[in-house]
Amino acid sequence: MTNISIEAPEAVRGQPYPGAPDNWKRFFTFSTDHKVIGIQYIVTSFFFFLIGGTLSMIMRGELITPDADLVDRTVYNALFTMHGSIMLFMWTFPVLVGLGNYLVPLMIGARDMAFPRLNAVSFWMVPVVGILMLASFLVPGGPSQSGWWAYPPVSLQNPTGNLLNGQVLWILAVAISGVSSIMGGVNFVTTIFKMRAPGMTWFRTPAFVWSVLAAQLIQLYGLPALTGGAIMLLLDLTIGTSFFAPERGGNPILYQHFFWFYSHPAVYVMILPAFGMFSEILPVHARKPLFGYRVIAASSILITVVSGLVWVHHMFASATPGWMRILFMVTSMLVAIPSGIKVFGWVATIWGGKIRFTTPMLFALGGISNWLFAGITGIFLASVPIDIHVNNTYFVVGHFHYVLYGAIVMGIYAGIYHWFPKMTGRMYYEGLGKLHFALTYLGTALTFLPMHPAGLMGMPRRVASYDLEFAYWNVIASIGGFLLGLSTLPFILNMVSSWIRGEKVGNNPWRAYGLEWLTSSPPTVENFEETPLVVSGPYGYGRNQPLVGNIPNPGLTQFPESLTQQQTS
Repeated sequence: MTNISIEAPEAVRGQPYPGAPDNWKRFFTFSTDHKVIGIQYIVTSFFFFLIGGTLSMIMRGELITPDADLVDRTVYNALFTMHGSIMLFMWTFPVLVGLGNYLVPLMIGARDMAFPRLNAVSFWMVPVVGILMLASFLVPGGPSQSGWWAYPPVSLQNPTGNLLNGQVLWILAVAISGVSSIMGGVNFVTTIFKMRAPGMTWFRTPAFVWSVLAAQLIQLYGLPALTGGAIMLLLDLTIGTSFFAPERGGNPILYQHFFWFYSHPAVYVMILPAFGMFSEILPVHARKPLFGYRVIAASSILITVVSGLVWVHHMFASATPGWMRILFMVTSMLVAIPSGIKVFGWVATIWGGKIRFTTPMLFALGGISNWLFAGITGIFLASVPIDIHVNNTYFVVGHFHYVLYGAIVMGIYAGIYHWFPKMTGRMYYEGLGKLHFALTYLGTALTFLPMHPAGLMGMPRRVASYDLEFAYWNVIASIGGFLLGLSTLPFILNMVSSWIRGEKVGNNPWRAYGLEWLTSSPPTVENFEETPLVVSGPYGYGRNQPLVGNIPNPGLTQFPESLTQQQTS
């Protein structure tokens, strides 16, 4: 293990990292500071989250009645395509990369990422992807209408005849996003392997770092397939090659293999960092060590391995041979084992603990409960007979969104609240945070739970109108969707007002056990005044032992009194 020293200019060495509002201009620069880049990712992705959420509310407005009476059907096709694309490529992936960027070097005792300039380039490709996505609304024919998966031959249709069209812009955006993510994956893996502090062996490394490593390994082996498939699709659409075009001898099923070889493991690219945040937050707010830490850490790598063997799970209805259906049904079910290990460890961690129901703890517990439900329905979908029965119905939509919103987004919120004091030096408003949690959890249940019975009844996905028998469930889902939109308002108010005038806190307001809490809040440019020497494991609650041997460790046995005196809205 090595720690590469990155010298800061004399003018900034030792000065606090600018997390205060009067330093906002730094976030619009080509910075190589991993903390600046992390916040750039988080804020940029949240902007696109609001755009993608607005598109979803328009769709729920259309679906609140059985008739297609709000938008044109072609517009509706563009709405669900761009909603899914923006939420995945512009919100979920970037915000998780932002949290990883900010936290991983601090957690492993490094001064920055291994390749700071490459890190900055990776971020600045993200706005380019977003601009291409939004620009597709302005070209003739409008945005892509083939879904976020862009299956040919639908994605190869070009009714306008223009070379520059929404589908071309979509493919370019996905390809650039893939290149950015591959660059980020190289950076994360190198940083974690080569820049851990002295004494930080693999089983002294925090669970969040393990989860980020597992997720980025998936990026490195899976993303080349998606990026290559996107480029081949672009060539078919623009210069008339015949990789996937059936009328020219191409094989559209081949594209599905390219796409899903990455895009099913991509679910674990997103959920693994959320798992890592759950594993960091529960011990802090339950005042107990993470139960089964080594097994939980190893289960992240096991998910990485098994997730590469499940992609045909999405192709059971695509003329897949019987032997292949059986094989991938088994592998798809196997991935539940390491996920179950994590859930067991989390439950055992909080069992008998001194639980404080702070906002990050509530979001973590809510995310875990939603993941448990999503995992159960995922087992159903791994079964060939059930998957074929509910294929392309709202049952699949409900399951997928319980994973993405119910578990991953709630994990993201948990992480933002938990490390907000470290990023800004100020405490958020607990009352607004709990209001945000209540609206989000209720809105998630109202929106996505009714999709399951509607799907079992046979309601197809991707339709602007439907039979009257599905109206009851769609009214409830639409009300829930509007509630989810409303839930973002207290979050925005909380983050902005707390950042400007929230209560100033010390370096470790949670009395947490981790290297990131041994730095100033916000951290200095170089993170640590001296490289930490790690002498014990990462979850020493109740063990009365220091984490490092050369930096003073705060007492970790009690919550500070200030936690009971936080401001509420």
